[in-house]
Amino acid sequence: MENDEETSGQMIDEIYTNGGEGKRHGSTMNGEQLDVEAYAALYSGRTKIVRLLFIADRCGNPAMQSEALRMAYDEIKKRDDTQLFREVVQKIDGRLGPAYTMDTAWVDAVQRRAEVKKEKLDVELNAYRTNLIKESIRIGYNDFGEFYYSHGSLGDAFKSYIRTRDYCTTAKHIVHMCLNAILVSIEMGQFTHVTNYVTKAETTSEALEPVTAAKLRCAAGLAHLESKKYKLAARKFLDVGPELGNNYSEVIAPQDVATYGGLCALASFDRTELKNKVIDNANFKNFLELVPEVRELINDFYSSHYASCLGYLGNLKANLLLDIHLHDHVETLYNEIRHKALIQYTLPFVSVDLHMMAHAFKTNIAGLEKELEALITNNQIQARIDSHNKILYARHADQRNGTFQRVLQTGNEFERDVRAMLLRANILKYDYNQKQSRKQ
Repeated sequence: MENDEETSGQMIDEIYTNGGEGKRHGSTMNGEQLDVEAYAALYSGRTKIVRLLFIADRCGNPAMQSEALRMAYDEIKKRDDTQLFREVVQKIDGRLGPAYTMDTAWVDAVQRRAEVKKEKLDVELNAYRTNLIKESIRIGYNDFGEFYYSHGSLGDAFKSYIRTRDYCTTAKHIVHMCLNAILVSIEMGQFTHVTNYVTKAETTSEALEPVTAAKLRCAAGLAHLESKKYKLAARKFLDVGPELGNNYSEVIAPQDVATYGGLCALASFDRTELKNKVIDNANFKNFLELVPEVRELINDFYSSHYASCLGYLGNLKANLLLDIHLHDHVETLYNEIRHKALIQYTLPFVSVDLHMMAHAFKTNIAGLEKELEALITNNQIQARIDSHNKILYARHADQRNGTFQRVLQTGNEFERDVRAMLLRANILKYDYNQKQSRKQ
């Protein structure tokens, strides 16, 4: 057991240290107010700013909103995206004092540098195209893509990255192009492009590096999540290896892998799949260690501790609604998980006391009856409700009658086959052949 604990600890450390910085952040998803600073520290690049702005737009806490806007302002000043800077300043609207207002001098300086750099890149690319050196042309278009991306021109960045495709000479170049296209597509919300370029990268001739494979699985998981294919999303997130670390912080954090994968699995997997693919999954278990609340709610669900499981979900809900990728799916996932819990609770019993069931799910009897009625109507629970005595009676199939019906059906099929064989034997015996009449 001690060796197992040591191995598990080493794998968790690997998840953290693979990012290069080796910084270890605890869970930011808990029942208390979201720790904006700790949350933002999980990400880098443009997504860090976009996530902070999303929190500022969605949260109802003025202090949290101010902190998110302040951090977004400070972060954007480290970059060259003047368009996003104007958006941040507009949202702040003078609430944070004179230090967080429109810095016209900074904007002008960034735009002058951008014009100079763009002209330089244009001259270099034209020279590469004149010399017809494919590798140089590829690098030139890639540099243009990075330039446009850093300045917030996502559409132009995507076009530049895609143009490198015609000048890729190795499988590694194709994968690099796909990763760039995926990054920009995620930022633009174009998840159809994400799916296409993930598939293209995964079908290259050479084997992918573990870190690259982990990134592609994360991107595919986000695309499936966006299209509400929760089971496919869960499978992708569950397959992400510890090599991911902090290497994809411009898109997703290891904590997100645990949260997205865990909730999607709870909503879409049956009990056997949950045990085999989530609870017994050594790789994913180490991601779950980063978000103890998700780990505990999965274990509680499997152990039929529904009140505790739903309690964890209730505590996490406010923070999950501030997640840029998950917010649209929280209600759907929560409903699916709750329905699965209700079904799983009723499955072993012939009859269930609704008073006890309501206590187990920490709800009132009237609300529970409505939920059960909907599940019965949708044929998800085979039962009927005694509203007077508040008892749910299961409709178990009559096994004796079912067996008799199957035997009778088998007998009828056997009789039909025997009659057909006898008919064929007699036809052959008496050489009776009906020739097809020819058309005159």
